[in-house]
Amino acid sequence: MASPFRGGFFIAPSFGLCGLSLQGMKKKSSQFAKFSTKKSNAAIKEKFKQEKRKWKKDREEFFDRKKAESRGEKPVVEAKIERADPGLMPLNKYIAHAGIAGRREAADLVKKGLVKVNGELVTEPGHKVTSKDEVVVNGKKTFLQKDLVYILLNKPKDYITTTSDERGRKTVLDLIKRATPQRVYPVGRLDRNTSGVLLFTNDGELAQSLTHPKHEVKKVYHVTLDRPLEKKDFEKILSGVVLDDGPASVDVLAYADVKDKTQIGVEIHSGRNRIVRRIFESLKYDVRQLDRVVFAGLTKKNVDRGKWRFLSEKEVRELKYFSKPKSKKAGPADQS
Repeated sequence: MASPFRGGFFIAPSFGLCGLSLQGMKKKSSQFAKFSTKKSNAAIKEKFKQEKRKWKKDREEFFDRKKAESRGEKPVVEAKIERADPGLMPLNKYIAHAGIAGRREAADLVKKGLVKVNGELVTEPGHKVTSKDEVVVNGKKTFLQKDLVYILLNKPKDYITTTSDERGRKTVLDLIKRATPQRVYPVGRLDRNTSGVLLFTNDGELAQSLTHPKHEVKKVYHVTLDRPLEKKDFEKILSGVVLDDGPASVDVLAYADVKDKTQIGVEIHSGRNRIVRRIFESLKYDVRQLDRVVFAGLTKKNVDRGKWRFLSEKEVRELKYFSKPKSKKAGPADQS
């Protein structure tokens, strides 16, 4: 019987998703530069379209004022803007859009007293601000991001998923520092010894949606164990196991290779801390390798370990679909 995990591809019928083929990846690596350039051009075109839309809007407002003046009417454009400022938003949302952190992390920064608005300390995340206000976070002035950036990294082991590390360890931002001048941050987390798909963006709203448990964003992992997974333990995992912080279950479980039962495929939506590792450890298995092959429909196909690429416009639209609520469940953000 053919292996459902050939060349690194995870093709178990119950999953309908695939991981990364290392051989195929090497064959296509020469096309990576072209792919990156293509995405950069797409970003330039999108910026041009936004500027064009703004120009058309300004032009229409100009002629509206001229028509009003010709009829002897008093222009009311400025008054309309004052009544409903389109830039009015909660402080934590502003900080997220500035690319500092996700909304929940931004709210924590505000509550800790690390944020000032127009020189005054503000501790309420819902405090309303506009783009005209001066917002200082931890002593640094922030600015709203104009260009949204979405980057997929194939994270290697031994990198910390954080923006900085006091102990001087390597962080995932070291791998994408030449990707964009915009300040981006990781969506969710992968622990130091976990590899695979990791998304970066300065789109705070999307990051918040993808990491919030109520959206039940799907993740698929390729797990390598220290010994074959026994049938009785296979059934226990499917039925659900009890961990220190409560019951835990998976959505789909399968042998990635029927001839090697140390290779397991897991689909899960829970974002509890190190949830995949702890499920197997609760049954006395040691996880030798943990690789995330799918996150919210994104795969690491054609991206070498430690390399990155920009998302396409289609992928961004699909991400926003994945971030729609699926249920009313709640829990912590993702870290596997």
